Amino acid sequence: MNKQLKISDEKFDQLVDTICLRLTQGKRVRRNLPGGRIHIDRPLPFLCVYRRPTKVKDEGTKQLIMGEAAYLIVTGDPQFQKKLERLLKNVIKVLSAQFGAFLILEIWPAQEGILKVIKGSSQKPAFRVLTEDPEYSPFTPMLSNFEKFLKRIKIFKNGAKVEMCYASNLAPRDLPPLIKKEVAKEYRCHIVGLEIKPIYQSRNMDEHFPMVLQELHRGLSKALKQLCFDFVQTHTTQHPSNYQALGRRAVVKAVWEIDSRLAEVSNAFDFLLLITPVNADLAWEHFKNDKFKIIPEFYYRPLPVDPAVVKRKLFEIPIERIEDPTLAYLFREKQSELSNRLDMLSDRGTRRFLFGNLQLYGDVDNDLTNLAQHILKKIPVRERSERSIKANEFLQKVNLEINYYKRKYAKFNATAEVDQNLPGILVSRGNVYIGKNAKVSIKRVNALIQHEVGTHLVTYFNGRAQPFKQLYSGLAGYEELQEGLAILAEYFSGEFTATRLKTVAARVIAARCLTDGKNFVETFHTLVDKFQIDISHAYRITFRTYRSGGSIKDIIYLRGLQKIMEYIKEGGSLDPLFVGKFGFEHIPIIKELLARKIVRPSVLQPRFLSMPGVSEKLEKIRNGATIHELIERKLK
Repeated sequence: MNKQLKISDEKFDQLVDTICLRLTQGKRVRRNLPGGRIHIDRPLPFLCVYRRPTKVKDEGTKQLIMGEAAYLIVTGDPQFQKKLERLLKNVIKVLSAQFGAFLILEIWPAQEGILKVIKGSSQKPAFRVLTEDPEYSPFTPMLSNFEKFLKRIKIFKNGAKVEMCYASNLAPRDLPPLIKKEVAKEYRCHIVGLEIKPIYQSRNMDEHFPMVLQELHRGLSKALKQLCFDFVQTHTTQHPSNYQALGRRAVVKAVWEIDSRLAEVSNAFDFLLLITPVNADLAWEHFKNDKFKIIPEFYYRPLPVDPAVVKRKLFEIPIERIEDPTLAYLFREKQSELSNRLDMLSDRGTRRFLFGNLQLYGDVDNDLTNLAQHILKKIPVRERSERSIKANEFLQKVNLEINYYKRKYAKFNATAEVDQNLPGILVSRGNVYIGKNAKVSIKRVNALIQHEVGTHLVTYFNGRAQPFKQLYSGLAGYEELQEGLAILAEYFSGEFTATRLKTVAARVIAARCLTDGKNFVETFHTLVDKFQIDISHAYRITFRTYRSGGSIKDIIYLRGLQKIMEYIKEGGSLDPLFVGKFGFEHIPIIKELLARKIVRPSVLQPRFLSMPGVSEKLEKIRNGATIHELIERKLK
């Protein structure tokens, strides 16, 4: 007999009293129980339940509820049933009194006989929702909505099948109901059963498929929150703003440890600096002397780390310990991206570096290429030379902007300096580096400051103010949204010029030349001869594209601008985009974490949002403005 089941009635009743007292006081509950544990993030009018079977091995199913704000995992041993009923009765009594009603959702894996009814691919998700008699009409609309959300779950492109059933015993086969009907009625407790096709394990349950389980967990978690949200809205006294507000708020220690370890790996190397040539200006002189016919040779900083050693450290991080499916997903993404970047450092200077780039940024597709060509055709003439300021003068202006933010937020401890080896301007880890030979057009000084300081530094320090370090080091794929916002900042500053748009488009053309197999010299001449790009400017675009073996990163400026404009046209708010560094696909997740109060609102708003005319410019985009219509002077 399991030693945990030997807990005396007296000790168990003391445990139940402690749990109920904490709930009455509005505190979190996290206690071990026979065969599992109870976790209630804060008083909530629902509980997800899983009873561990005693006769078969089932290690996967319990994980499907372990990320929820309120869950109970216990043994299904009949000897524990009376204690379980006492626990549930008292928890329901306390919480139903607070909220006016209570919901229990019990999940269990479908058994062999039932699986024959749920037909389809072995990897096709399937669910059976069990509820009371359909004559109980107030519950029917809520379950119809639940069915809809379950059907949205896809595993390996296989959509879910959902079956609605009515049963007198809302429990797994061979197990009694969680609570007696008279108790449920007395405390206005409603029960829903969810039978799940266990596609995350083999038929005899001795082999598990963790990636399938992860995908199912993410999809099911959203559906469960939607069900609880509908219940809370229609059956209780509470009215949360959205379903995401019902997620977990408390973060366990393992999450902070894993976040810190990922940040430690991320901070072990400065990827952008390590892939940027240190001799770009000298190589330009050689390129000119060679009549633009010989591919220049670039040199790089020595690697301060051994990528293989760092990668070993990276994959020692136990992300599987994270119960919350949203956070686990974000951390796994980042782990994979860091692995990719470490491989690219090992491959620096080889063709393999380009393959890693394609994994990070995707291909240079025809639609983006056509857009870039269209932009360049609309700006066909060479731009006249413009008065510029040198590195030291630009440094002074950057420091003025940094001081503006320091007055707003004491922890904005950014620095700016002139770097002897950089070919241009770069922001890294909260600091601005300006190449000693960099020149900035007088017409674009403020635009560049809003790009580098108002976007990159502001989101960095907003991210530092967040509990998660990933929000300043950057979630996987964060750069595209960052650069889209940064170009938007240039537009809001009033200095988004035709020359700048031409540069952004020309970078796409250079990347397409690279992926089409053209070499450095061929791409340079394509920019100069076909698209009338100034020779020094064409060189800078080309060396950025061919650095380290081939980088298509610069396509994200135009693609990011496209996406941010589409986001605004669809009514998206800019406010949540500044809380840290994350990608477009993370926007719904960031909104969820804000609703769950795990992520905090930004401590800083960028200065460019308060500049004159910004409201009108935003309205212009919402009304369907094209990228061409953003530039500050009309084209012929």
